Parts: sequence; C-alpha cells; structure tokens
Amino acid sequence: MVASPDPARDLAPAALSERRWHALHAAEVVSATASDASTGLTAAEAAARLERFGPNALPEPKRRTLAAVFFGQFKSPLIALLFGAAALALAFGHAVDAGVITVVVLLNAVIGAFQEGRAERSLAALRRLSQLTARVVRDGVEVAVEARMLVPGDVIVLQAGDAVPADARLLEGAALQLAEAALTGESQPVPKSLPALDEGTPLADRHNMVHAGTHVAAGRARAVVVATGLATEIGHISTLTETATEPPTPLERRIARFGRAVLWAAAGLFVLILSVGLFHGLALEDIVLVAISQVVGMVPEGLPVAMTIALAVGVQRMARRQAVVRRLSAVETLGSTTVICTDKTGTLTCNEMTVTALVLPGGDTLSVSGTGYAPEGMCLRGDASLAATADPALEALLTAGVLCNDAHLLAPTDDAPDWRPLGDPTEVALLTVAVKAGLVPDALRAAHPRMAELPFDAASSMMATQHEGPAGPYVLVKGAPEAVARLCADVDPIRVPLAAAVDLAARGLRVLAFARIDGAVVDGARGFAAFTGRGRCLGLTAQVDPPRPQVARAVARCRAAGIRPVMVTGDHVETGLAIARQLDIARDGDLALDGRALEALDDDALTAQIDRVAVFARVHPAQKLRIIEAWQRRGQVVAMTGDGVNDAPALVRADVGVAMGRSGTEVAKEAADIVIGDDDFSRIVAAVEEGRVVYRNIKKAVLLLFSTAAGEVAVLLAALLAGLPPPFAAVQILWNNLVTEGLITVNLVLEPAEGDEMRRPPIPPDEPLLTPLLLRRMAIMVPAIVAVTLGWYFYRTAGGLPVAQVQTETFTLLAICEWYNVLNCRSETASAFDAGILRNPWLVGGLLLGNALQFAVVFWAPLGGFFRTVPIEPGIAVVLGLLGSVVLLAEALRKRVARRAQRAPA
Repeated sequence: MVASPDPARDLAPAALSERRWHALHAAEVVSATASDASTGLTAAEAAARLERFGPNALPEPKRRTLAAVFFGQFKSPLIALLFGAAALALAFGHAVDAGVITVVVLLNAVIGAFQEGRAERSLAALRRLSQLTARVVRDGVEVAVEARMLVPGDVIVLQAGDAVPADARLLEGAALQLAEAALTGESQPVPKSLPALDEGTPLADRHNMVHAGTHVAAGRARAVVVATGLATEIGHISTLTETATEPPTPLERRIARFGRAVLWAAAGLFVLILSVGLFHGLALEDIVLVAISQVVGMVPEGLPVAMTIALAVGVQRMARRQAVVRRLSAVETLGSTTVICTDKTGTLTCNEMTVTALVLPGGDTLSVSGTGYAPEGMCLRGDASLAATADPALEALLTAGVLCNDAHLLAPTDDAPDWRPLGDPTEVALLTVAVKAGLVPDALRAAHPRMAELPFDAASSMMATQHEGPAGPYVLVKGAPEAVARLCADVDPIRVPLAAAVDLAARGLRVLAFARIDGAVVDGARGFAAFTGRGRCLGLTAQVDPPRPQVARAVARCRAAGIRPVMVTGDHVETGLAIARQLDIARDGDLALDGRALEALDDDALTAQIDRVAVFARVHPAQKLRIIEAWQRRGQVVAMTGDGVNDAPALVRADVGVAMGRSGTEVAKEAADIVIGDDDFSRIVAAVEEGRVVYRNIKKAVLLLFSTAAGEVAVLLAALLAGLPPPFAAVQILWNNLVTEGLITVNLVLEPAEGDEMRRPPIPPDEPLLTPLLLRRMAIMVPAIVAVTLGWYFYRTAGGLPVAQVQTETFTLLAICEWYNVLNCRSETASAFDAGILRNPWLVGGLLLGNALQFAVVFWAPLGGFFRTVPIEPGIAVVLGLLGSVVLLAEALRKRVARRAQRAPA
C-alpha cells in the first residue's frame, strides 16, 4: 500500500530520530517514512527530502590546525640542531647570526607547513574520487546514486560486498550477514532477520536493522532508510569520524635515522673544530662561530620539504593515471614491487561479457552473434537463427539464466542512449542473450517470482534460486561446470558436458553450467548439499571477455622491469591459462594450478614451486593469503589485486593491496593501499612506474643535498686547518642551504620520468639512503666542488684581498657549483646536455630565480649588509661561472665512461 502524503508532510528529523525502528514491523516502518516498499520514493519527493534532511554525510574529520602543522615542522633532529647553533651564536654575542639562523628555520617551517597542508588537501581531494554509491529504488526503478543523496524513506538494495550507506530497516533478505565490527565490535559476521524486536533490544542485537559504517558480508537484501548523516548510529559516535594519524613511511623513518646520525656527526665535528681551534690558539668566540658554520653546513634543511613535495606530486601524478593512493607508504613500496598477483576478469580483460556459445543437453552447440550489452544479434544453429520459443531446451537454459540472476539490463533512455548494465557483467550478459532470443526478462521474473535463494558462494562456486511453477517449487542452480556436475543425478541421461566445458575454457571462454531441481526448496542450513544427486542439466553458456588492448604492453613492461605478473582468478583453469598465454603472463614450462591442487600442497611445497606457477585458477579468497605468503617467503615484494569482501585479508597482507575502483566492494577499498579507478591492469603498472619516479627523484635530492653539504664542510674544515678565516659566514651558509639549495631541490623532485624506470630492476626494500652508486657519484662531485671552491679561496686569500670580498666570491662560486651540480643530479647516465632541461620547467624557474636572488644578495646593499657580502666585479663573475662548470664537466666525464661500460659486450 502506498502511504498517504500526510505522513510525508509531517516528517521531521527530530521525530524520526526518536522512533524505535527495530520494534516496528516492516510495513509500519514503510508507512511511517511515507515510502513504498515496491517503488520507493519518487525523484521529486527524494529531492524535497534532501532539502529537509540534508545530505547523507558526516562532518569532515577534524584537520590539524595551522599552528599544529607549523609546530610539527620542528620535530626533526636537524631543526633542533639549527636551534642549538642559533642559541650558541646568541650566547657569544652574535645576535645577527643567531637571528638569521632563527629566521631561516622559521622560513623552512613555513614552507614545510605549506607543502604538508597542500599534500593533505590533495589526498583529501583524491579520496573523493571514489565516493560511495548506493543502489536505490526510485520511481519503481533500481538506480545507482551517490550515497550522500540518500534520504529517509529511500528503499535501498544491498548485496555481498556493499557498504551500508545509511541506517535502514530490513524489508526482505536472503542469507544476509553483516560485518558490524566498526559499530558494535562484533568480530564475526552477524546473521540478519526480519521480525520486529523488543524496544529495549541493544544495538548489537537489532538483527532487523542495518547501519551505516557496516558492510554486507554475505547475502542480499532490501531495506528502507530511516536515518542519514548525523542521525545514524555511527553519526552519534564522534570518535569514529576522527581520522587516525598515519604512521611514518619507511622512507620517513630512514630519513629520521639519518637525521639522528647527522646530529651525532655534527656534535663530533663541533667538538673537533673547537679542539683544533683552541690548539691553534684561536679565541673561543671566533672558533665557536666557525664551529657553528660547520654545523650549519652539515644540515640538509631542505630534505624533509623535498620529500614531502616528492610524495605529494607522486600521489597527484598517480591520480591522473587513475590510481588513488590511500596510504603514502605505498608510493615507496610500489618501486620495490617484484610480483603482481592480479585478477583476470575486468583487470586483465575488458569485463564486457558477451555470450558467444550455448551448449544444450545432448551436446547441441549454438553460436550467438553480436557483442557488448546491446541485445543486437541472434542465436544460430549453423547459419539459421533460432528463437527461444522454437526450442524448449534453449528456452529452458535461457530462462534459467534470467531467473538465477541478480543483474538488470537497462534499456536506453533520453538521458542514456545506450543499453547499460546494472550488476555483475557475467549476469548481464545472460540477460542480453535471452533478449536476443526473444525472451523478456521482466516478464519472466514476474511469472516466476523468486521465493528464496542461496547467494553466490566463492567456496562452492554456485548460486541457487527457488521459484514456484505449475507443478510446485523448483530450484535453479548456476555455477562452475564441475561444481554443478556434482549436483546432477547419475540417472540424468544428459549429465553436464564437462568435455565441452573444458574445450570452451581452453579457447579463453568463461563457462557456466545450469541445472534444475524439481520439487526442491532452498534450505539455508544445508545449502547446496541438499541438492546433491537431484539436478537435471540445462546446458552451458560460454562468454568471452577479451583482454584489454593495453594490457599486453603493460605485461611486457612488467617483465622488462623485473616484475613477475601472476594471474589469480576464480575462473576455470583452462580459461585463465588461455588468457595468460595471450598476454605472455604464462610461458612455456609455466604451471597452472587450480584451487584443489593448491589445497593439496603444504606451505613448504607451495613455496618451493611458486615461481613456476603463472596461473592460479578456481582460487577462493582465503587461498590468496597462502599465495601471498609463499611469495613473501621467497623474499618477494607482492602487490595483490582484490575486489570482494573476502579479499580484504589478502589486500592487508600484501605489501601493496590494490582494490578495484569500479567492481571493488567498499570493504576491499578500505583494506587497500591503492584504488585503481577503472580496474585496468595497466594502471597498476603505471602506478609502479610513478612509485619508481618518486623514489628516484628523492634520491636525486639526497645526492644534491649531501654532495653540497660534504663540499661545504670539507672547504670550511680545510680552511680552518690551514689557519685561515672561514671561507663563508654562517649566515651565508644558511642562505646557501635554504635559498640556493632550496629553490633547486624542491624543483628537482618534480622531474618527470626519464623513460627507463621500467627497464630497471625493482628497488631493494632495504636499500640505504646513500647507496654505493650515490657514494661513487659523490666521490666525483664533492672533490670537484672542493677543488674549485677551495682553490679559488686560497688563490684570492693569497692575493691579500679583504676577507669580506673573498667570502663573497667563494660564497657565489659555491652557489654556481650547485647550479651546475643540480644538472648533474638529473640523471645517472645521461649528459646534462642530453637530459633536456626544458622537460622540467619548474627547475628552469628555480635556477632563474636562484640567479636573481644571488645577484640581489651580492649587489643590493641592504641585503648584502645583512648577509655580509660586498659587490664583485663583472669580470670576476664571468670567471666564477666558468670555474663552476668544472663540476659539470667532471660528472659528465664519469657519465660518459658509465655509458660506454653499459654498451660494452659482456
């Protein structure tokens, strides 16, 4: 019965929140919410209620205040070291130096806070790319809408894997179980039922209700929404809306450890300089200032900011390639990935299923023309078309495909001119072929209403529905051919044609078998076991899901990058192997194991032969954990894709869990590190490439910062040991570290891919921050910087020039060396002249701005007085520019030797 409009006018948020919905019968709830159990709300009424109740959303989680973000920048031991240097300078009466150090530290904190806030805003925007959707009945039609658009009175449709979008009272359900740990703490899925309960029933025992924030673990249901947004149970629990602090990433921990090492090294250097200075009879005040300069020179202030920017930019680049990063640690781990375990359907293939063949009882095989979901084509026996009504066996098979089916095929409308799938693509394809043969799915479903069901179960690989016929009840079963065959009676003259199923699967087709059990009813307790030996085969359907055109190239890129792609599918082993061979996932000598063969292996045996297995077929989600752990025992870094509820443990256990954005359940997305927007395998490969780019750019920044810091310290220490004045003032070192280095470092981490990232081996997960290769490169760069800078300093000091003049020229020469050195750091082997400077316009801008600011600090008197510089002659500036190029030429020579070594025959 459709409720009168009066209750709708009386609906108010306060009135609804006071109701005890679990104590009402389903019909009473429908009436109280002025809805209709069959047709739901009208679009107009839903829009009006949205205005009244507001969107179905919780307030945005509290973000850290600007002050908290700002003061968080001072946690680094490197910053503490600089504050200590400022305090010492102030204690010895060098207020200007102390002030400059403090200002620089504060500026660094401002930049870091700005970049961190920008990164957090970027991540928040990226998370909004995968908004929760809900299936709702509006105007009698089931449609998908954003969950935030739900209102009280909406009738929602739930199935396994769905996140419950709002609090709702169940209207109907089949084998429904919910995971309610987020709300009640119950660790096991909770079975649901329909009868009304006592008013005092505790929240955890309200088995006729479903609540926002929980997930459907099994079964399906329809329910009427009774609360949205803050009115939901989870809306009342504010602590559940708070965002937990993300733990530091491995790279952040590595940098923190390195920072502590720098702290101890700086302390040791400070003591050493004091000892040497006092031994040479220098005044304590002077030697402390020199020591402060040395300490400041050691600190790579720009590294935390550079790392933050690199990760934020990497996340944004991945988002542009349809990969939404949910955990920053995944950006680093991707670069180390050695194995990608991927599903087949929808990830390697298009997930646009088309039935191309039908096998009737007795072995009669029909072909089906047409592709896609549009019912344009026909069933063919040879060259002759065949309507379902002309062949009882064909009609029985196609009717079973329509009735034992939860999907819908939506006809074109003015707003959507194409035929559209709603539900599982495999099931939609069954509806399409039925329409091609002249059947009308809606009419069939009305004539044979579903009385009960056993939802699809991964362990059994089957689904069953109960219907009422003229001769009484009957059950239809759909599933894997070998599973359905076990239900069919030995006396059935037409057993499931397994040989035909194997032949079709070997051609890369997905095969489903159908059976009918007359006089049977669904028994939830016994499940499919109740039908064993009672079934009658109705035939097979064979569907094609062609590989995505870009996947073969992505697989080739994986192999070139030292990454092993492995197929893990619930499909038939022959089907999976056929697709795997097409894509070069499986090669000669590779094995294919199905779930039974996998179950027969113990962990040691599986680990011993896992590197020979290219395809795992008929695998249920629990077995994915064993596959991941076996690879990890072999020392591999594993990325695993998943889309179902039961995939969540595997996604968590994998080094990188990858959920599917389109087909993935909300449970899988929550468990994953990365969500792929369009379910395409090539997006995973692209994300791996971006992860390698991010890590490589961070290493470039490390090389630049530490080669410069080592050069500064060496020059300062050499001058001290020679008994000469410091070659730089402490404030000049700070200018160099923050302004000169900062402008090029933050832009160096914006470097695009060099193009060979996917031709290199994976990054070892335990690789140190300073690798042997970086140290070898520093062995060229640092001596070049020291030789040029210190040589000029000795030369000009020997000429009797004023200390300020010599310091200004040496300070400027060091900056020029760094500008050349940043060009060195852009590539390990490519010459700076071949790397294409214009490929990174941000770096060009940083260099130009750095030159302008260096000109200002040398030639503009107010700034020069603060940083203790004096103008230098134009001719000297040209000489300094030429001298600095020695740093570029030295590394260019090393790169040339490295390129020749790479080209030399083994």
